[in-house]
Amino acid sequence: MKKLSFLILSLIAITFTSCEEKYPELEDGMYAEIVTNRGTIVAELFFEQTPMTVANFVSLAEGTNTMVDSTYKGKKYYNGIKFHRVIKDFMIQTGDPLGTGTGGPGYKFPDEIVDSLTHKSKGMLSMANSGPDTNGSQFFITLNQTAWLDGKHTVFGEVVKGMEIVEAIGETPVEGSKPRDDIKMNEVNIIKKGKAAKKFDTDKAFTEKLKEIEAEKEEKAKRDAERSKKIAADFAEKKEKATMLDSGLGIYFITEGDGEKPNDGDTVMVNYEGYFADGTMFDTNNEEKAKDFGVFNPRRAAMPGGYGPMPMPYSKDAQMIQGFKEGALQMKIGDKAILFIPSHMGYGERGAGPIPPNTDLIFVMEMLEVKKEEAAPATK
Repeated sequence: MKKLSFLILSLIAITFTSCEEKYPELEDGMYAEIVTNRGTIVAELFFEQTPMTVANFVSLAEGTNTMVDSTYKGKKYYNGIKFHRVIKDFMIQTGDPLGTGTGGPGYKFPDEIVDSLTHKSKGMLSMANSGPDTNGSQFFITLNQTAWLDGKHTVFGEVVKGMEIVEAIGETPVEGSKPRDDIKMNEVNIIKKGKAAKKFDTDKAFTEKLKEIEAEKEEKAKRDAERSKKIAADFAEKKEKATMLDSGLGIYFITEGDGEKPNDGDTVMVNYEGYFADGTMFDTNNEEKAKDFGVFNPRRAAMPGGYGPMPMPYSKDAQMIQGFKEGALQMKIGDKAILFIPSHMGYGERGAGPIPPNTDLIFVMEMLEVKKEEAAPATK
């Protein structure tokens, strides 16, 4: 009997040790083993930097998530789910139980953006979403650097083994962006190595981070509201002192420069900030201010000249809203002015993007310089 007990204990110990030694080359941390019908991918999960997102992923993978729709309760959510979207040289996407790109676990949670975690290269795991704070279960793995997604999607992991499998999936034939043949995650297993990873409590991590994010958003909303109120009051005061033109445009000079008056047809470089009457900023070409006011666009930042001084024709025929170009024509180099643009000189009844129909606009514009024409290369 003692020999039998010893044998059983020995077998348990061997089994336990073999499980612990899976991927022995991996350092301490938390990992997702994604076993697909095309091969196995292993990704490190950034549980310390993005605890809420990783807690969500892990609880879904392990079938312990308590927020899921009743259909998925107690089930290992990711097992059997297809890669429903594949775009060559861009990314592969999965995590939708419906396989259409419209499905999810039955709830949504906020973004958990960390500035140091970016879509810097191929192999980054990132949450798919339909806009800010709409994360659920869908995620994608990058096939290239995709910097324009930074700030819009939560990066929460990175492939450490099996990148060749990710790339092979990225090469699969598709119709539109849907693979012709089913590519599935047969199972997703979570591997925890080291004390910190093993102590990670998914429920606690999710709840605490969610509360922290909601508190930060509430505090930021208060600060933003106070700032907008002050800006609106300042604009109202300046409007009382502005010069009103026959067209309905108002202009108030903050600074009057001593530069030249541009010639008709010149290209001038300007900085601008666009506001609504309540002091809310809707656009600017100043990157720092865009980030500060919550209107930063990573895709724009990744484009040449996306942020920085903007070239515009100094002409009544410039392809811009009437109030903006008419205001510019009142200015010379070195001037900084506030333009009070009535809706009929802005975007009128149609509106545009974040600007509702029939909305008065306020622009702070600074005219920096006349852009000099580049000399033609010398010829022999």
